[in-house]
Amino acid sequence: QVQLVESGGGLVQAGGSLRLSCAASGLTFGSYTMGWFRQAPGKEREFVAAIRWSGGSTLYADSVKGRFTISRDNAKNTVYLEMNKLKPDDTAVYYCAASRRLVEADKRVVYDYWGQGTQVTVSS
Repeated sequence: QVQLVESGGGLVQAGGSLRLSCAASGLTFGSYTMGWFRQAPGKEREFVAAIRWSGGSTLYADSVKGRFTISRDNAKNTVYLEMNKLKPDDTAVYYCAASRRLVEADKRVVYDYWGQGTQVTVSS
């Protein structure tokens, strides 16, 4: 049974930082592309960042480029999202996802497994 469990969300002031973690189990973690998505109230779930199995290739949404960093530790079956210079527009539930595919990592449809999400709230 595959499980993705996010943690690290919370309330932070604008300009602050948070580090999200996603612990995976029940899958061969090193074989999966890992992604982060987010969903704000009343909006569709949108792509944030993704990292290929080796960690050598990353992809970011334009809205977070230069502020967020995705990384992974295959020995710990964990993917991270370091979020800096947070803005109120970053407020959302953040979801971790896993995909067997190597392409189109910004597309929700390619992801096979999803976590339950962690709330990030940025106050102005």
